[in-house]
Amino acid sequence: MTDKLIIVESPAKANTIKKFLGGNTKVMASMGHIRDLPKSKLGIDVQNNFEPEYINIRGKGDLIKDLKKNAKNSKKVYLATDPDREGEAIAWHLSNILNPENKNITRVTFNEITKNAVQKAIKEPRDIDINLVDAQQARRVLDRIVGYKISPVLWKKVRRGLSAGRVQSIAVELIVDREEEIEKFIPQEYWNIYVKLLDEKSKKIFEAKFYGKDGKKQEIHNKEEADEILEAIKNAKYIVEDVKKGEKKRTPAPPFTTSTMQQEASRKIGFTLKKTMSIAQGLYEGVKIPEKGTIGLITYMRTDSTRISEEARAAAKAHIIETYGENYYENRYYKTNKDAQDAHEGIRPTYAELEPDKIKDSLTKDQYKLYKLIYNRFMASQMSSAIYDTMAVTIEANKYTFKANGQNLKFKGFMTLYVEGTDEKEEEEGMIPDLTVNQEVKKEKIEPKQSFTEPPPRYTEASLVKTLEEKGIGRPSTYSPTITTILERRYIEKEQKQLIPTELGKVVNKLLKENFANIMDVEFTANIESQFDNIAEGKENWKEMIKEFYGPFEENVERVEKQLEHVQMVEEVSDIPCDKCGRMMIYKYGKYGKFLACPGYPECKNTKPIIETIDVPCPKCGGTIQVRKSKSKRKYYICENNPKTCDYISWNKPNNKEHI
Repeated sequence: MTDKLIIVESPAKANTIKKFLGGNTKVMASMGHIRDLPKSKLGIDVQNNFEPEYINIRGKGDLIKDLKKNAKNSKKVYLATDPDREGEAIAWHLSNILNPENKNITRVTFNEITKNAVQKAIKEPRDIDINLVDAQQARRVLDRIVGYKISPVLWKKVRRGLSAGRVQSIAVELIVDREEEIEKFIPQEYWNIYVKLLDEKSKKIFEAKFYGKDGKKQEIHNKEEADEILEAIKNAKYIVEDVKKGEKKRTPAPPFTTSTMQQEASRKIGFTLKKTMSIAQGLYEGVKIPEKGTIGLITYMRTDSTRISEEARAAAKAHIIETYGENYYENRYYKTNKDAQDAHEGIRPTYAELEPDKIKDSLTKDQYKLYKLIYNRFMASQMSSAIYDTMAVTIEANKYTFKANGQNLKFKGFMTLYVEGTDEKEEEEGMIPDLTVNQEVKKEKIEPKQSFTEPPPRYTEASLVKTLEEKGIGRPSTYSPTITTILERRYIEKEQKQLIPTELGKVVNKLLKENFANIMDVEFTANIESQFDNIAEGKENWKEMIKEFYGPFEENVERVEKQLEHVQMVEEVSDIPCDKCGRMMIYKYGKYGKFLACPGYPECKNTKPIIETIDVPCPKCGGTIQVRKSKSKRKYYICENNPKTCDYISWNKPNNKEHI
């Protein structure tokens, strides 16, 4: 008979926990979920109050027998799955399989896999939180209903194997809408005038930018307006009219949430969301460190809270003061977003003394990069503000105003360790000379610059996550699988970090928007997320919520199926004849994107790939350059005659200047 049986999700987590628990204790892994809805059918009894039909996951029969046997031979069973809704649901399924009536089966959670956290959790067992379980069931059931009811419509009208999902469809819609904005964008001309000025006292040159006339801001729309200003100030004296000196503080960013970690890992170290979450999982579950054994290096990585425990705060304080000095420490508390599930902390290192460089040899290159990012971000969040000296100068030239701003870093504070990344380009401002009012500065050079407004940028994984979070779509655990799914379904593709909709993605998005307005409505989807939160807090009944959703949704599906019953998808006809039967080939959408097919199917089964070309001849032989994609989806350029008579191939797009 075993004293304690601890059940977790993964073998890595099990191995880390084993050494923290003495005595007659056994630790086993469930290998994730052990029960789920069946794949072959809806698996929800809509006539019986939406009761889910859970079945044991195929291939887990022997594991379930083993878990049952060990549970029966244990005095106490602790379900130590992850501390979130998904983990609570796995614990509930385990309890139901092992024996829900067994009072010796209990639930424990810990936010970090350290000796103190695990031992403390074992001393404070609790019942399974059925509200959290119901919130996860509500999400699973509602998403199953949406997917299994809408996907067949796509199969009939586009092609088999497609899927629609509540969050994934909104993500595709955002990307398609952004692409349409870019395509419709009309650039607007504008001008800036920059002047290089010399302070003769210090012999320093600085730059001022045109602001306006008579102290009022003025925009320059074209060359004529720019030339008029240039003529008016051609022989003008540049007089300093105003000097404002000040001090500016820059505060650190809060500790990571799942979303901010994903965004920053994408910006700073080029990780995909999927890679970030996989590496973070390994850091959380345990890494072997000399003299400490296998330990969890970070707290739980699925969270939208920035709250930090008092113990962690005290450890950070001691480390910062010892390493940098007292003036580098500042006691900081961060407000958590009002929609956050504040069950556990923000993402932070579990041991303040384990600096990234001290344990670098124990980590893989990717683990080191992500751990360093998490460690430095957390420590910086508890450090003093950076302080800048600032100067803003107004300069007059024949009634025209120019402005110059400068700043000088006086105290680095948290920036000694970490500076938050951004999707926008930050302009660095250097310090300008110590000028005085009424002083004349000498014009060295004047530079008019023509520019054009630019369309909004395409989404990256980082900026899409940020937008989904801002709009209340999905939750920390959903961002990575959502983006992975729409990439795998080829609704979108990635080019140099940018997310671009495919033709298939546009077709599917159009069909869904025209026929399932609610599912594609951002506010409606965000409201559903709020309802899941209410269920988790015990404020709403999950089956009532599903019932309220299902009635109108089912009516909509039936209406759409009738409307589309006799509607054939309009085939896009190409100007390429079938080389087998002569019919004009049509465009179709397959697993790997758009291709040409003969409309005479099934008599004629001829298909052809679509070959993209560019209007620049091959630099080596003058042939046509084709655009192809590598296995990693990166574009490359190859001559149509390769490899027969020409060997031209390049990652870089050729231009006319290269042609010989």
